[in-house]
Amino acid sequence: MLNPHDIGRRTFLRDGSLVLAATAITPSLLIKNPSFADDSAKAVRVGMVTDLHYADKSPAGSRHYRESIGKLETASEQFARDQPDFLVELGDFIDAADSVEVEQRYLKTINKEFAAITDDRHYVLGNHCVDTLTKEEFLAGVEKEDSYYSFDRQGIHFIVLDSCFRSDGESYGRRNFQWTDANVSAEELEWLRGDLKSNPKPTVVFAHQRLDVSNYHGVKNNAEVRKAFEESGNVLAVFQGHSHQNDLKDIGGIHYCTLAAMVEGSGPESNGYSLMDIHPDGTIQIKGFVRQASYQWT
Repeated sequence: MLNPHDIGRRTFLRDGSLVLAATAITPSLLIKNPSFADDSAKAVRVGMVTDLHYADKSPAGSRHYRESIGKLETASEQFARDQPDFLVELGDFIDAADSVEVEQRYLKTINKEFAAITDDRHYVLGNHCVDTLTKEEFLAGVEKEDSYYSFDRQGIHFIVLDSCFRSDGESYGRRNFQWTDANVSAEELEWLRGDLKSNPKPTVVFAHQRLDVSNYHGVKNNAEVRKAFEESGNVLAVFQGHSHQNDLKDIGGIHYCTLAAMVEGSGPESNGYSLMDIHPDGTIQIKGFVRQASYQWT
């Protein structure tokens, strides 16, 4: 018999449909649902991309920085057809540049494409977003004010987290950090607990650095963050990037879904993006495209 907590190691690619049953219904059951396109009238629909690392520079290893803009254009065509209610970019929107001026040009170039898709869009700060820029400069470049916040859509509560803080509480910015020292600050953690306590709605969280692993891709104090999620009893799922590979874990009855990086690999066959439907019964359904995997029990 399969252990539900082995879900991250027991999943495999199917046809682009991921259904995660809400914990109040069926804690860790994943089932294939082919009706994605036809069964979303009452759902909240979200477009998701992550780790574009856009930069006007030559490839390095498996990262093809310039190609992210074309990959995003392809994703935008799909989003235009499927009409998500809003978009989320899960961090590392840009890659590091040698100067603030060049970095701001990278940001302006890729954000012009992203912003053209919809006005309702959200950005999670990744470590590369604030390698050359400060948080204030990045947020100003994408016309946003806060690096962590929450909002509601159609009875669903959404939280955007910022894990770009050092262990001493200092914000990342201008190469003042080691990327392996990722933390949710004490102030943000206090805000998170209060936000969750005051919210009775089903909740979905967006993050960059991973909240489900203890290795160098993980947020150092992620156990405290997960405890806040679990104590609230309302968090259904967490979507994150950072490690560039598809992964899925179930911890404390909450699904932690890591999405594939858009920057990895060359050519249209190396793209990755997704659409999420959150249904009124709490079911979360993901349709992945190209390298973005889908899952079900083996």
